[in-house]
Amino acid sequence: MIYPEGYKSKLTQRETQYAIKTVKDTFQLKLSKALNLDRVTAPIMVTKESGINDDLNGVERKVHFTMKNISGEAEVVQSLAKWKRLALYRYGYEHDEGIYTDMNAIRRDDDTDNLHSLFVDQWDWCRVITKEERNVDFLKEIVKKIVKAIVETNDVVREKYPMLGFEMSDKVFFVTTQELEDMYPDLTAKEREDAVVKEHGTVFIQKIGGKLKSGKKHDGRAPDYDDWELNGDIFAWNSVLGCAFEISSMGIRVDAESLHRQLEAEGCLEREKFPFHKGILDGTLPLTIGGGIGQSRLCMLLLEKAHIGEVQCAIWSDEMRGECKKHNIILL
Repeated sequence: MIYPEGYKSKLTQRETQYAIKTVKDTFQLKLSKALNLDRVTAPIMVTKESGINDDLNGVERKVHFTMKNISGEAEVVQSLAKWKRLALYRYGYEHDEGIYTDMNAIRRDDDTDNLHSLFVDQWDWCRVITKEERNVDFLKEIVKKIVKAIVETNDVVREKYPMLGFEMSDKVFFVTTQELEDMYPDLTAKEREDAVVKEHGTVFIQKIGGKLKSGKKHDGRAPDYDDWELNGDIFAWNSVLGCAFEISSMGIRVDAESLHRQLEAEGCLEREKFPFHKGILDGTLPLTIGGGIGQSRLCMLLLEKAHIGEVQCAIWSDEMRGECKKHNIILL
């Protein structure tokens, strides 16, 4: 936990509620226009047998339950990384068309702190691409469009709430995880993120999931949605907390070759029997790019909040609520 010295929210709780709506209403419209996305409804639960649920780093426990009139087990989603690709196929979307949705998830094993909650809300989005677009240059162009939508949303918020001072740069610094390790060999992955984002402001860190020269991973990433050579995270510098602040995880999704390679590397080739994975391996499912953009994360950043619990309703320990209150951090 970080308790910024002398912290006091620039918005009252009531103003915060209005401001959250401003952020969400503004950004989703700008994102959908920039990437040509339609809003669709999405599930909060899927069947275990489908293999659709996001495995995140592969160790997180899913919330699961049996059902009264339906056999098998259901799982509360951890994200919709796989579901979106299926939806594009089922709904008949074509090249340069895509979808976004309000994703609500429960991640029971997340460590709760300033930035992390058991409840996750994000704009999950996905768009159909061609084989020729599966390259770094195309990935960077999409990143720039997303950052531009964030910057324009930031401008709208600052005009409506002039007491807010956060200003995000649209100039994105691109760097790979291996370049970061080479630049800061004595720092941890988190310390490298802080160092590069503090220097450059808006950063896209590429190639997350595979092992680096050191034999370590920069961060974990499930092997069956992002292509680890064509993915990354968007960061901004959070001056309230004094740290790198991840806004979005995204990337070009796996094709048949990269899916098999990454499943083999992680020792989970058995997943290839799931319908979703078969659809990628046999070419039924379209090639896509997609990601998730944190709704509470974006609100927290633009509204200059010290804790994600100031912009979302979730469960926090009594100890955390008490300590936050002592430091003028009022959780919803």
